[in-house]
Amino acid sequence: MGRSGRGVRAVSDSSIEITFMYRGVRCRERLSLKPTATNLKRAEQHKAAVEHAIANGTFDYAVTFPGSPRAAKFAPEVSQETVAGYLTKWLASKKQHVSSSTFDGYRKIMELRLAPALGTILLVDLKRKTIRDWLNTLEVSNKTLSNIQSCLRSALNDAVDHEELLETNPIAGWTFSRKDRVKEDDVDPFSPEEQRAILATLDGQAKNLVQFALWTGMRTSELVALDWGDIDWLKGEVYVTRAMTQAAAGKAEVTKTLSGKRRIKLLAPAMEALVAQKTHTFLADREVFQNPRTLERWTGDQPIRKTMWAKAVKKAGVRYRRPYQTRHTYASMMLSAGEHPMWVAGQLGHTDWTMIARVYGRWMPSADAIAGFKAEEMWMPVDVAVKRSTP
Repeated sequence: MGRSGRGVRAVSDSSIEITFMYRGVRCRERLSLKPTATNLKRAEQHKAAVEHAIANGTFDYAVTFPGSPRAAKFAPEVSQETVAGYLTKWLASKKQHVSSSTFDGYRKIMELRLAPALGTILLVDLKRKTIRDWLNTLEVSNKTLSNIQSCLRSALNDAVDHEELLETNPIAGWTFSRKDRVKEDDVDPFSPEEQRAILATLDGQAKNLVQFALWTGMRTSELVALDWGDIDWLKGEVYVTRAMTQAAAGKAEVTKTLSGKRRIKLLAPAMEALVAQKTHTFLADREVFQNPRTLERWTGDQPIRKTMWAKAVKKAGVRYRRPYQTRHTYASMMLSAGEHPMWVAGQLGHTDWTMIARVYGRWMPSADAIAGFKAEEMWMPVDVAVKRSTP
């Protein structure tokens, strides 16, 4: 690393470089000294003085190295920026560049998680160990841990690349998860009896919405954004392109991923609900489903839960689960019936079926007594088949 590993080395005929750590950043500065034995010793003493000042909290980068381009990054107003202060500015800068739902997710993570735990730490002092130790105290799922880290990683990337407040992102290329913790199971579908009981308590638009949800697997945010122009009557399909979350304040936004934009086959119960709904909203040629109380488009999941869903589930005598469980119900019904996992994945808007197998594996039929015979019958060589059939 330098002279006898002391962080001092000759870099030219007229300069010596010293290396030291300051606020978690490895710094290298050149001294205009010929690399003689005497000057190398002098450089070591200068480096020791710098490290002593850093340890005592009296080090001023700009004063010690006035010509260094790095000094601006350690200016007092920059080095005193707290994590909470930076995240507040960062969040404001993202508002015009991300969807409303993404912004609302960032805001909640910052206000409820990051700021209370890490907010008082100076941004330049934020270390991976500090973040890891904090994450390890949280009683949340790995998915929530991933969301928290995704938000923080994005913010710190901007602190490095755009604001130049940090030399490196302390959590770049790193993810914390608890592999020994069993993920809380959120998949809790409604049985056929529970479905019938809930639908029996509803009528009109409310019944049509719930029946359509159970037989398409669409997210609630996608259902409320659905327009009649998204229905392909000839092909018997619904084209999903938009979603409307509570954070979007009544505005439909394009789906987050390309796989989210998809065509869903309208099975008979879904088509039945859609035909019944035509008498309510078809002539207006706008939204498919409306809030029966206001005769306007639902604005998100929350109004459905509060004004219709919770009462219907309670009246039906069914254990409460949120409306999103209609999506899980659809997936479990399709897989239990033996539908191909890849087809189910496409209907739900997933790029592959690995998630389907992981989340809904218990509903996938196991091999039966005749498993493999279809392949044998189709592909077995004729001579082998003849020998097997001969007594």
